[in-house]
Amino acid sequence: MGILSSMFTGVSGLNANGNALSVVGNNIANLNTVGFKSSRSAFADLISATLGGVGGDIQVGLGVALNGVQGNFSQGPFSTTSNTLDLAVDGNGFFVLRDQNGGSLYSRAGQFHLDAQSRIVDPSGFLLQGYQVDTNGAITANIGDVTLPATTAPPNATSTVDIGTNLNSQSPTSTFSLTDPLGTSQFSTSLTAYDSLGNSHLLTTHFSKTAANTWDYNIVGNTNEIVTTNYDSSNINTSLGIVRLASGTLTFTTGGALDTESVVTSYDNGAPGGAAGGVVGQAQIDFVGAIGDQLITFDFGSSVTTDGGTGLDLTTQFGAASGIVQQSQNGFGAGALQTFSVEANGLINGRFSNGQVRPLAQLALARFADPQGLVRAGKNAFAESGPSGQPLVGPATSAGLGKILSNTLELSNVDLGESFIEMIAFQRGFQANSRVVTTSDELLQELVNLKR
Repeated sequence: MGILSSMFTGVSGLNANGNALSVVGNNIANLNTVGFKSSRSAFADLISATLGGVGGDIQVGLGVALNGVQGNFSQGPFSTTSNTLDLAVDGNGFFVLRDQNGGSLYSRAGQFHLDAQSRIVDPSGFLLQGYQVDTNGAITANIGDVTLPATTAPPNATSTVDIGTNLNSQSPTSTFSLTDPLGTSQFSTSLTAYDSLGNSHLLTTHFSKTAANTWDYNIVGNTNEIVTTNYDSSNINTSLGIVRLASGTLTFTTGGALDTESVVTSYDNGAPGGAAGGVVGQAQIDFVGAIGDQLITFDFGSSVTTDGGTGLDLTTQFGAASGIVQQSQNGFGAGALQTFSVEANGLINGRFSNGQVRPLAQLALARFADPQGLVRAGKNAFAESGPSGQPLVGPATSAGLGKILSNTLELSNVDLGESFIEMIAFQRGFQANSRVVTTSDELLQELVNLKR
C-alpha cells in the first residue's frame, strides 16, 4: 500500500506543479495586456494517512494540491498615449462596465473609444458607466451609459448684460437723438446678445450726459433683427437701419461712484414714449422669429443708493476719457461638441463650438472589500462574487477611490523575472515528482519479480 500511495503522491505533485505552470504561463502570455493583474499559485498538503502509533502520531502525507490561485492587484506601470479616452486608475478602484445583456463588469483596462452611438465603450463593446448630467449641467446620482452629445447643444437666450465703463465727467451735456445717435451721445459701446433661437444680435448702448452727474443711456438695434411693427415710427431710423429698444438713467456721486439706476423704458409697445418696466435695468425686446418680449437686465454695477454697493465696481464717472472697462452677457448660440477632456475626478468636460465648456458626465469607479474574491470574466473584466462582496461605487478621488488619468494606460503588473524564477521552480518540482512516480514503478516491478 505504501508503494502505491507514494505513486499517487507523486501524481498529485505532477498535477499541482503542472497547474502552477499554467498560471505562470498565463501571466507571461498577458505580459502586454493592458490592465492585466497577475496571479500566483497557492499549494496545500493533502490529508495524511495514519499508520499507527500513540495518538496517531505516525502519519504519512498523501501529496499536494493546488489550493487556490490568488490575484495580484498591485498597481501596474503607466504608459502615456495620445488618445483622450485612454484612461488609467491611479490607486484603488475599477472602471464600471455594462455588457450587452445588462450585466455589470469591472475592469482596470482603460482602452476606450466612441462607438456609432457616441457611447464610450472598450474593445469588447462593454459600455463605460458614469453619473449623468441634467439639463442644467449638474451631476446627478443616476448612473448609466456615458454618451457624448452627437447633436447640437441648445442655445441660451441672453438675460443679463454687465457693462463696466468710465464716463468722462468733463463731457458736455446733450440730448440723445435717433437721427444722429453718435453726434448726440458722448460714448457708445456694442455687444452681441442672443435670442431664444441662439441667433446673435448686435446691441449698441449710447451714453448721453444730460446734467451734472446724470447720464441717459439708449439701447438701439438693427431694424432687420427687430420686429419693427411693435415700435412707433419715432423710435425707428430707416435711413440708418436702427431702432431704439430701451432707455434709462444713471446718476453719480460727486466722487464719481454710480449712485442710482432707473427702471428701463422699453419701446416695443408701439407708443412713442414707450412704457417703464418694474425692475431696475430690465428691458423688453422683440427679436425677429424668436420668443417675444425677451427680458434682458442691463447691470451697470453695484450702485450706492439703488443696490447699497460701493458704486465703483463697474460704471464710474471720473475725469478721464470715456472708455469700456469690461463687458459681458450670459447668452450663447447653439453649438456642436468640438473636443472634451477627462479630469482626475472623472469629470468629462466638453468644449462646444459656441465657446461654452460644460460637464457631460462623471465616470464612476467601484471598489471591493476583497478584490481577490473577484471572478475573472475574460476580456480584461472581472465579475463580483460572494467572497468579493458587493461593489462600493462612487466618483473618482472620493471614498478611498483613486484618481483617473487621461491619455494614460495602466500596463500589466506581471514581473517577468519573477515569473521565470517561478517557472523554473515548478519545472523542477514537476521533474522531482515524476522521479517519485518512476521510482515507485521500479519498486513495484521488484515486487512482481519476487514470484520468479
